Amino acid sequence: MVSQTVKCPSCKTIMIITGEPGEKTSITCPSCEQKGVFTIPGEKSTAPTLSQQTAIEVSGLRKTYNHVPAVDNVSFSVNKGEIFGFLGPNGAGKTTTIKSILDLIHADAGSITINGIDVRTRGKEAKKYVGYMPEKVAFYDNLTAIQNMNFYAEIKHASKQECVSLINELGLGDTGKKRVGKFSKGMLQRLGMARALLGSPPILILDEPSGGLDPRGVVLIRDKILEMKKKGTTIFVSSHILSEIQEICDRVGIINKGVLVAQDSVESLSKKLNLKPQMSITLDKLSPAVEDAVRNLPGVEHVVSKGNTLEIICDGAMKAKVILAITNAGANIQNLQTKEPSLEEVFMRYTEA
Repeated sequence: MVSQTVKCPSCKTIMIITGEPGEKTSITCPSCEQKGVFTIPGEKSTAPTLSQQTAIEVSGLRKTYNHVPAVDNVSFSVNKGEIFGFLGPNGAGKTTTIKSILDLIHADAGSITINGIDVRTRGKEAKKYVGYMPEKVAFYDNLTAIQNMNFYAEIKHASKQECVSLINELGLGDTGKKRVGKFSKGMLQRLGMARALLGSPPILILDEPSGGLDPRGVVLIRDKILEMKKKGTTIFVSSHILSEIQEICDRVGIINKGVLVAQDSVESLSKKLNLKPQMSITLDKLSPAVEDAVRNLPGVEHVVSKGNTLEIICDGAMKAKVILAITNAGANIQNLQTKEPSLEEVFMRYTEA
């Protein structure tokens, strides 16, 4: 916001106009009532606004059932183009939050926007941007996969040829004329993902997308999610498979007992909790002198010997010094593995009773 002094061309009265660079402002002289339009000097700002950067914005969300809060004052944002993992124990409020975002249930308080559009007042417009996969996928059992997909394509005004492509991409191309009522849980999950992708929505909301899938199916869904991210799609995903979330997500939000207890990248959350890496070092021989050399290093918190292997928990910056101390103590390293703090550890710490 800038201020500019303006002189009336008729009576020469001085006025001060405030606005953004490049903004056109209608003005009326307070002395002679001469009307005109003035453009604030300078180029219009090209910096993205919050609504331009944010795909989903949840603020102060609250929902109660029988006077018991399922979601209590939850606030978070999902940036455009990122994969945001939404985690929590059973009954923590994940599905309630997702259904509130989609206005499938009405929240008691708070505001929700999708691409800057208020879900409560302009829900139909907002949901045009979203592809949704619910936790419990359901289709018309008496129809085949392609018949179901064609039905939803008509609703979404999507191409029926896209239905064929998605069915093939999700590994259901050989189902032929098989009715969906005969599908396994994993096949239904794949079809649910295909339906969510119909019309190439810029935002995907996926509630337990890997539920009921075998390892091959889990990899298939994961790869599809990463493929959509490369195309610029924003993905909000809730899952119990923490290893999958850690592998694909840019940031995570952790909800517990209806309260959002953490929101950041896994690495940043690990640092906040002071979680430290674990080293597993196998030696040609393990002597008390070697063990003491490691144990006495500052920053080493925990040392356990198992045969010729040392299990060590230490500050990340100490790893090189641990290796040097072992070498100086006369042992030779045969194998070394480092395990960084996992999302599982972060999750357990934030959801402790």
